[in-house]
Amino acid sequence: MCRPVGGHSGGETHDGKPPLMLIAGPTASGKSDCAVTLAQAAARHGTRAVIINADSAQVYADLRVLSARPSADEMGGIEHRLFGAWDGANPCSAADWAEAARHEIDAAHGSGVVPILVGGTGLYLRSLIDGIAPVPAIDPAIRTAVRALAVADAHAALLREDPEAAARLASADTTRVARALEVVRSTGVPLRQWQERKAGGIGGRVALSAFVLLPDREELFARCDRRFAMMMDNGAVAEVEGLLSRGLDPGLPVMRAIGVPEIAAWLRGDWTREEAIAAGAQATRRYAKRQFTWFRHQPPADWTRLDWDSNSMDGNFAIILRSLGLT
Repeated sequence: MCRPVGGHSGGETHDGKPPLMLIAGPTASGKSDCAVTLAQAAARHGTRAVIINADSAQVYADLRVLSARPSADEMGGIEHRLFGAWDGANPCSAADWAEAARHEIDAAHGSGVVPILVGGTGLYLRSLIDGIAPVPAIDPAIRTAVRALAVADAHAALLREDPEAAARLASADTTRVARALEVVRSTGVPLRQWQERKAGGIGGRVALSAFVLLPDREELFARCDRRFAMMMDNGAVAEVEGLLSRGLDPGLPVMRAIGVPEIAAWLRGDWTREEAIAAGAQATRRYAKRQFTWFRHQPPADWTRLDWDSNSMDGNFAIILRSLGLT
């Protein structure tokens, strides 16, 4: 079943604002199937829709299997954009993606097409809808020095230099602690003050109808386990071998994507194949759990949370279709 568990349907086009659909949720929640079914339903009513990727792994051409990028058959005849659009050697930041997504959304609107954003990367979505903090480029020397610190030392320094950030962030959150510390050291301004100056968001100029798919947690985790094992049997190993053969910087996002370090460890002989599958499945479950928690609590109240069973979507689209004026 698909039924509302909070919020409302997200609103219809109003004040002359063009529509923007959003199907969000954790990995393996059925977002892609939902979006394709929605676009096909719109087409039957004479409304063309395109699907725009909002997943930070699916942007990379190198991660077709490990990111679960939809195949041609799974796309169901619907145009998909920003899937596999970046080479792994070129990191795609939230700002990079938001700029590209704005272009695709504007192009869709200019052609009378309804854009449907699909993804589970909260930072991407927030950057596009709310805007991006205009933090200046970080001094490379400062970045190198900060990233060399142990997380405990970085958090202790942050406590002295930006106490508000230190209190807000988990002391073991290596990435966010380092980011806050490098920002205050490089700019002299705390990260929170930069975040309050966000610019470039499109939320005020579109009629956003946002839906969050939240399946049963245990079933979601079971899907994560099945998915990773299937990936190992269906091209993920060759995908990682291809990445390793390029000699890419191990710090690149594509090299840190779920499944890449685990399969690489097996290829090096550090783990057995079974250990790599177990580690990859565990990493996927942990990621899904973080996404589930974020999407349940962090988005605005008017993003409709839906209990979602992707095996029984037929007949459960009335809530979503109403937002497009198709019922």
